[in-house]
Amino acid sequence: MRTAIRFLRKGQIVELDRFEPTTTLLDYLRLSERSTGTKEGCGEGDCGACTIALGCLRDGKLIYEPVNSCILLLGQIDGCELVTVEDLDGPDGLHPVQKALVELHGSQCGFCTPGFVMNLFTLYHANTPGLTRQDVNTWIAGNLCRCTGYRPIVDAALEACRDGLNDAFAARAMETESKLAALQDAQDIHVGDDERFFFAPSSFQRLLETYGEHPDATLISGSTDVGLWVTKHLRDLPKVIFLGRVNGLSTCYEDEQGIRLGAGASYAVAEQFLKSIDPDLEVVISRIGSKQVR
Repeated sequence: MRTAIRFLRKGQIVELDRFEPTTTLLDYLRLSERSTGTKEGCGEGDCGACTIALGCLRDGKLIYEPVNSCILLLGQIDGCELVTVEDLDGPDGLHPVQKALVELHGSQCGFCTPGFVMNLFTLYHANTPGLTRQDVNTWIAGNLCRCTGYRPIVDAALEACRDGLNDAFAARAMETESKLAALQDAQDIHVGDDERFFFAPSSFQRLLETYGEHPDATLISGSTDVGLWVTKHLRDLPKVIFLGRVNGLSTCYEDEQGIRLGAGASYAVAEQFLKSIDPDLEVVISRIGSKQVR
């Protein structure tokens, strides 16, 4: 049993053993770290102003995914690399995404800009060959620009992604993969006490045991619904059980009997399997929420 969450931040491992069960990642960044580059907009995962990137291992390979930090609970980032807009500038100056946004006038009032930067950072690292304008439009559908500055933003995305990966994150990818691999374990995580806790079981058995002992606990997976209970309903959820660490629950695979989707799999993961059945399924999934929500 671990009594702290661990994640990678600016190349260093951070351990947190004290936080409220419903602390959002956005509140941690702005109130604890004082990393105020990440903005609070709608507080419900719709506008994308609070978008940050999470680096995680998928099949042993480092990928960066955009998430809405306003509705993601802090405990959910265990084992990931946390990247915010403050981290992007390097010894050579602005990140390619930031540089393109400046040169092509992709920032207007500026409030939404950090969220766009971070979402486009994940697009940059997706390193998609033959990236099209529609690809960019689909990727940034979860980011709202109130100044209607989408055309130069899309232009900047195409410019930044044109020549492939060439940033500090790509240069140290192998090192990051090694550090993230070292954070992976099969331990349960329990932060708090018996009355107020964030618990992340690693097995079905521990999930059943703990939920049996605490039937009043709130189960979360992606937190795109429960997150709004916290930010909009202002509900106090003293006991939170996160399903994201349960071994096998998020696994998707195909065998001779068909496609198997774990009950905890995200849309982003399930999409890769479902679109092989019919391309229309990919279109349908693209209309569910946004990149950050999926």
